[in-house]
Amino acid sequence: MPGKVDWLAHNLEVEGEEADAPTVGRLMRDDAVRCAPTDRAADVRESIGRSPYPFGLVTSEDGTVLGRVRASTLAGASEEPVMDVAEPGPKTFRPHHSAEHVARQLADKDLRWAIVTTPEGRLLGVASREDLERAG
Repeated sequence: MPGKVDWLAHNLEVEGEEADAPTVGRLMRDDAVRCAPTDRAADVRESIGRSPYPFGLVTSEDGTVLGRVRASTLAGASEEPVMDVAEPGPKTFRPHHSAEHVARQLADKDLRWAIVTTPEGRLLGVASREDLERAG
């Protein structure tokens, strides 16, 4: 039977004194562009253009994060599969980590966005460093 940390790492509801603590899971959004590895880069570029984020996330059929593709890398891309221009294996965070902890890690690496996944690597959402700093 899974333990408490596994429960928290899957962003399931909790009770108790720390139930309202600001975590990356509470602050994440699930509206980032998702695409399959074989999607055309040009199509993904269009989707990212309509998105509030400057990137898209390449996921498998089960939602596992395979890579991140930045809009800036898609400028000349057209027919090629998006995975050909994606950054494989981006840094991810578990939803139970504190907003302050994740904001500090993002700041240390000069990153603006936290990609939040389950321990199995399935995408849950993204959180901005700005939101995390404000809540932390």
